[in-house]
Amino acid sequence: MKKFNVTLTAAAVVFGLSACAPHSETTSSPAASVEQASFDNALLQQFTGPYGGVPAFDKMQLADLKPALEQAMALNLKEIEAIASNPAAPTFENTIAAMERSGSALDRVFTYYGIWSSNKSSPEFRAIQAEMSPKLSAFFTRITQNRQLFERIKTVYESDELASLTPEQQRITWLIYNNFAHNGATLDGEKKQRYAQINQELAKLYTQFSTNVLADEENYVTYIDKSQLGGLPDAFIKASAAAAEERGQPGQYAITNTRSSMDPFLTYSTDRALREKVWRTYYNRGDNGDASDNNDIIKQILILRDERVELQGYDNYAQWRLEDRMAKNPDNAMDLMMKVWPAAIARVEEEVADMQAIADKDNAGITIQPWDYRFYAEKVRQAKYDLDSNEVKAYLQLDKLREAMFYVAGRLFNFDFSPVEAGKVPVFHPDVKVWEVTDKTTGEHIGLWYLDPFARQGKRSGAWATTYRSYTTFDGKKTVLSSNNSNFVKGANGEPTLLSWDDAETYFHEFGHALHFLSSDVAYPTSHSGVRDYTEFQSQLLERWLTTDEVIDNYLVHYKTGEPIPSELVAKIKRASTFNEGFKTTEYMASAIMDLLYHTTDPDQIDPDSFEREQLGRLDMPEEIVMRHRSTQFGHVFSGEGYAAAYYGYMWAEVLTADAAEAFEQAPGGYYDKELAAKLVQYLFSVRNAMDPAQAYRQFRGRDANVEALMRDRGFPVPKNKPQ
Repeated sequence: MKKFNVTLTAAAVVFGLSACAPHSETTSSPAASVEQASFDNALLQQFTGPYGGVPAFDKMQLADLKPALEQAMALNLKEIEAIASNPAAPTFENTIAAMERSGSALDRVFTYYGIWSSNKSSPEFRAIQAEMSPKLSAFFTRITQNRQLFERIKTVYESDELASLTPEQQRITWLIYNNFAHNGATLDGEKKQRYAQINQELAKLYTQFSTNVLADEENYVTYIDKSQLGGLPDAFIKASAAAAEERGQPGQYAITNTRSSMDPFLTYSTDRALREKVWRTYYNRGDNGDASDNNDIIKQILILRDERVELQGYDNYAQWRLEDRMAKNPDNAMDLMMKVWPAAIARVEEEVADMQAIADKDNAGITIQPWDYRFYAEKVRQAKYDLDSNEVKAYLQLDKLREAMFYVAGRLFNFDFSPVEAGKVPVFHPDVKVWEVTDKTTGEHIGLWYLDPFARQGKRSGAWATTYRSYTTFDGKKTVLSSNNSNFVKGANGEPTLLSWDDAETYFHEFGHALHFLSSDVAYPTSHSGVRDYTEFQSQLLERWLTTDEVIDNYLVHYKTGEPIPSELVAKIKRASTFNEGFKTTEYMASAIMDLLYHTTDPDQIDPDSFEREQLGRLDMPEEIVMRHRSTQFGHVFSGEGYAAAYYGYMWAEVLTADAAEAFEQAPGGYYDKELAAKLVQYLFSVRNAMDPAQAYRQFRGRDANVEALMRDRGFPVPKNKPQ
């Protein structure tokens, strides 16, 4: 269960806004577009070179960013105006398809913008970001509030022509119409003006929120010396020494303020006082009462969001947000959470009791606190299952796991991954490597896969997937440029990078997003737009292949000896598969529930500094656990709108995941069953959003997903059906 962003449309993720329509990289200049063939600014230029053209990451200059954005916005507005003022009667081709062709130059600029924002941020970039965010917000609002354009879209949506269109054309017409209607297109007069003002104000706040979190991640680093290394694994010690030297502190060890550094430190360090310090440093991001404090920003965001949806007649932000999601409304989303919550916190109580028993046996003289949870969970794991996480980690090499992912992609998707020769494709950092993806049978070029795996200064925390170009065919075939990005701690001095089991699952998870991009078989850009309580399903499902025999037997080998992982250790891993599930489920669900509560409560009644504490208290949140993302660092929800009132979507997707996993477990060929794998690709991956997700899942499974599969999967008691 991973909680990470995936970019579906560049503008939506970078700015937290809903773009009028996703854009596609084009190499032609159709009549509906007024784009010129060449630009002086490198960020605007069409992708050139091999593989259908690639981003010119070697020519990125920050000085070009602002003028590129301004020129691309102006160009896009001309394209939109040409569509809106077309004297011909509205048709799918001259309105919807024309919109699909528009915005190519701006989308190219967003590709580079996203790299600066996520992979190589700097104070200079953040100054440009702060200046341009409200301007970009105004730009998108100007499009969605273009009444003439909306009337043309509405006419096509309500026309007799709609019935004659392909199913995908019908769906994208609805998606575009609904996006406009959902984002203020129907407003007039003062309401229309206020809506635009709110969007600009929110854009500034989103940028400031994420800037504050990044500042705390960069500025709050814990340095320790040799006397404070007790319990820490050798690989972690070496990586921490390298991180300290990189930050100008040779001879010390840096515990950076990211999950990939914090998590193993809390798991293994025997210095309880230091564990508490590192824990507080990490979970207090954005909540230190200093210039980077986010509490007031949260309040402002909630008030503005509530005002904006009120202009459209909604009772609260969550009601507006979930209207076109699988859940449909916040009550359904919360109902799912409440079905699982009691079992999750009951399991936490059992886990804490096991930990406390060990602490008492060791005469530790403590009561388990949040900074003790990982440390004593590891002791329980070893005591109950004779399983040492550090022992497992020795068999989880980054490069070998990548090979395992390629193997799975070959078996399920018939993909082959070949490394691209260094220098053939420009990259934005030396750590980034590129692979060509082809069809194993025909040799057909599918696309490229970029990998940026390591943490560094200026790179946002977490892991994510994105595309630099998506597959489309409506205006000439465009192949895929996909990317995975992580924050693993690089192995020191050329040694292999070793991952925890959790990080290995994350690696597979994010690769699942990449396979979703690479396997797409849709005609139009808008078919790549996502449904937030569905988009994590495919990637969550791919995590299951990590534990298949084929992967374990061939790719989990010791980083020193090359020996395969012992069968008895594998057996221990599988026996412990639901170990600590209370912790994992509860820390995630606390964040998801709080997200819904923030967006269904009158914001005037919310004091962010106390609301989180009070609401979790009402939920009987275990004191030994905190939210996975505390409010002041909850970038999914407050640095944009991608997951706002929608973070529950991971759990919604987990129900689908558990149910689909049972289908593979019951199939004759197991997780590599050819018939079921073909249905997986056809209905769950290649179709993207060209089909309603609920319908797509029924095509795959033959029925809707069952929440009981989730309870079984987590080792929770399955509630008995109440008598009718």
